[in-house]
Amino acid sequence: MMGGIIQFDVSAFRLSFPAFANMETYPDASLLASWDAATCYVSPQNYGYLQGESRARALNLMTAHLVALADIVKAGQMPSMVSASTVDKVAVTLTPPPVKSQWQWWLSLTPYGQQLLALLSASAAGGFYIGGLPEGSGFRRVHGIYP
Repeated sequence: MMGGIIQFDVSAFRLSFPAFANMETYPDASLLASWDAATCYVSPQNYGYLQGESRARALNLMTAHLVALADIVKAGQMPSMVSASTVDKVAVTLTPPPVKSQWQWWLSLTPYGQQLLALLSASAAGGFYIGGLPEGSGFRRVHGIYP
């Protein structure tokens, strides 16, 4: 699985996430559409800190997260924390998310998103570096020269 593009394996997905095993409730085409959407958040390109089974797991977790969020919306639930509400003149107060970013809050809405956040955090303990020379991701440049 090293290198190349990771493809969606619906059978493996259903085995890993039994909540989505029902083929009538979750048809293959629907899961594939969610996988396609998941690739907008997690690249299917097998490279970087997240490779092989870890990248496939991240993609499957994002797919499961998106499907679970769709189920929450279908059920008419609002993924938020209401701290106060009134009826006359309609006022609702929401508690701010207890996380650092909107991305973390969004992932915390489902157990699959929480697992994905943990996987991404563990894989990028020192943070991700994008672009430039490889030595730019370190504290010193090649031959020990500081930037």
